[in-house]
Amino acid sequence: MGERARDSLDVDAAFRAALAGLAAPSGAVDAIDPAIGLELFESQVTSRHLDLAARRLGVARQGFYSIGSSGHEGNAAVAAAARVDDPALLHYRSGAFFVQRCRQIPGLDPIRDVLLGVVAAAADPISGGRHKVFGSARASIIPQTSTIASHLPRAVGVAFALDRAARQGVSCPWPADAVVVCSFGDASANHSTATGAINAALHAAHQGVPMPIVFVCEDNGLGISVPTPPDWIERAYGPRPGLTYLAADGCDLPAALGAAEDAVQLARSWRVPVFLHLRTVRLGGHAGSDVEAAYRGRAETAADLARDPLVGTARCLITAGVTDAAELLARYERVGAQVRETSDEVVREARLDSAAAVVAPLAPAHPDAVRADVVRGYVDRVEPTAVESRRSPGRPAQSGHEARVEAHRYSAPPSASAAEPSALSGASPPSAPASGNGLPPMTLAQAINHTLGALLARDRDVLVFGEDVGRKGGVYGVTKGLRKRFGARRVFDTLLDEQSVLGTALGTALAGFVPIPEIQYLAYVHNAADQIRGEAATLSFFSNGQYRNPMVVRIAGLAYQKGFGGHFHNDDSLAALRDVPGVVVAVPARADDAAALLRTCVSAARVDGRVCVFVEPIALYHTRDLHPGDGSWLAAPTDAHAPIGSARVYGDGADLTIVTFGNGVPMSLRAADRLAAQGVHARVLDLRWLNPLPVADLLTHAEATGRVLLADETRRSGGVSESVYAALIDKGYRGALARVTSADSFVPLGPAADTILLGEADIETAATALITG
Repeated sequence: MGERARDSLDVDAAFRAALAGLAAPSGAVDAIDPAIGLELFESQVTSRHLDLAARRLGVARQGFYSIGSSGHEGNAAVAAAARVDDPALLHYRSGAFFVQRCRQIPGLDPIRDVLLGVVAAAADPISGGRHKVFGSARASIIPQTSTIASHLPRAVGVAFALDRAARQGVSCPWPADAVVVCSFGDASANHSTATGAINAALHAAHQGVPMPIVFVCEDNGLGISVPTPPDWIERAYGPRPGLTYLAADGCDLPAALGAAEDAVQLARSWRVPVFLHLRTVRLGGHAGSDVEAAYRGRAETAADLARDPLVGTARCLITAGVTDAAELLARYERVGAQVRETSDEVVREARLDSAAAVVAPLAPAHPDAVRADVVRGYVDRVEPTAVESRRSPGRPAQSGHEARVEAHRYSAPPSASAAEPSALSGASPPSAPASGNGLPPMTLAQAINHTLGALLARDRDVLVFGEDVGRKGGVYGVTKGLRKRFGARRVFDTLLDEQSVLGTALGTALAGFVPIPEIQYLAYVHNAADQIRGEAATLSFFSNGQYRNPMVVRIAGLAYQKGFGGHFHNDDSLAALRDVPGVVVAVPARADDAAALLRTCVSAARVDGRVCVFVEPIALYHTRDLHPGDGSWLAAPTDAHAPIGSARVYGDGADLTIVTFGNGVPMSLRAADRLAAQGVHARVLDLRWLNPLPVADLLTHAEATGRVLLADETRRSGGVSESVYAALIDKGYRGALARVTSADSFVPLGPAADTILLGEADIETAATALITG
């Protein structure tokens, strides 16, 4: 018999033996309400049998998940203390909480639901067979995976959002007096994500911001095999100013229930963070593949078995005269039979059997609804904010190249409206198209500022926040004036912690908002990439679309700042963002695109729950000219829709297609001018959307010339050009193909930056070689 099966039998046999040794006392003691005591015992027993079933299914190769909750069943008391409409984000050992919460809601069957997840059945009501998670939309349990502590920033964000939603009239799934319950393990409590999230909660509460959250640390003294010092959690979190610390033995049900009720009541009444430290044990190893005997002695495991919370609850009920050992054993057997019967049924359930079925919740797309939301009643005719300025009356007359730049056309799918002419139609638009809203030409930064203002003015669900976003108006002035116009509840500063910034977005998104957080620099987002990868992008996947993360993350990034700032202010690493399934990545190059892409991202977030990353090229923020003094890189923000995955083309040259994005667009246009003087006529295709790539437009313009040069400002390895190459080849393109990129290097300080970054001369040289070759 395998060690995993033996562990399961040991836990089961040890409980039966301990229960048989319990006898009724001579005098009854009133220790717990009989009804709630029996109810919680049954929830604890159910969780235990689900663990045993998961182990059996794993040994039989019919189950695929076996991280159990045995020894942690005291968390059922937390579920009893909270309301069913208190949002909960649970530790992967909070099985008894899940059972107790779900059994209070008519129609839910926690036994079947958990087992469907264990066997990865497509009928699993929360993830649809994609992962075994504790989650239920009806039970207000937001599904979490086993990433260590990654859910704490989101939990803080939900707590932050509850009061804000009520005050701003934003429809929220939970009542204004709700309390967030967030559970995690003692090893997780040491993770920087956990310490940062708890610090963020205290930072907010210190400033008087309502923060109704109960952090539940389920402390079993082990991080897989690494022991946690017995007094560490209390020393680390007990003396924290502003944090109410409560502790109880999670193996003693009355004590756990009393502490949990106090914690929830404090958080609900005072809207402050509370830390509930439940001391638990771990029975049966970390997971199915873990053999405790390799790192724990018999005395340690025996001591844990002696503290089995099921035995503790049984002792409490018998001592109080509520029932006897025989009745409790009968309940234990009855639940066990029900679990075994259900496990025999669920193994026959169908599983996901196609890639299409697996990825269905990742990138929902309702383009018509997104387009309708983009154009819905914008308040565009507002006074310019402090960052906006009208074009100087003395602006020089439009040059020939300026007319060419402004005579752009959007590439759109066949279903595009008449307001969005296709780049492939051959139509000749006016030389200087207007947005139709009477706005002046602006820089990219001004256009983003104006568009954020229009979004805030139109929709009360929009929030704009980040470090330095409010009072200062952003490091580059992009959000200047917005806080003054819309108030500190809509536009606000956060503490300097990217995980907390994104956690605030994750939480407010669940509470009914469309958050637009700002990360100051692209290099800084990597500090918190898991909040996008492991939390934002996975939520719809692991909830089968029942929970979504509508958000637009604004990030200042890319290079070409004339040597200033070095690597951390000139980062060009986009691969970590483009690699995340379902995440939209947009990079505007000029003002009108910035407005259109940003509005489309916000509407895609609102309509489809999409996670969008909006990368703003710092070097183009305040750019006015394509050529010195021509002012042709200014443009009026458009209120048009730029469909996700649609490119923008400049010109109709038949000799060469230069494919680029971001800073590469003006560089390629200048190179195209010089090539034209040599008789080489090139068109420039701005990808705009880096995920998903505009493959249809890319292929059309590639085949139109038969020669494609990729001008990619990111690195040669892991850059954008590799994916563009693959997209073209996969679609059958057989023409000439070349690329020119930045070097595989970090960006250095000063003039040395020019030695490794893609330059205009590189583009022109490569284009000439491609034509002549």
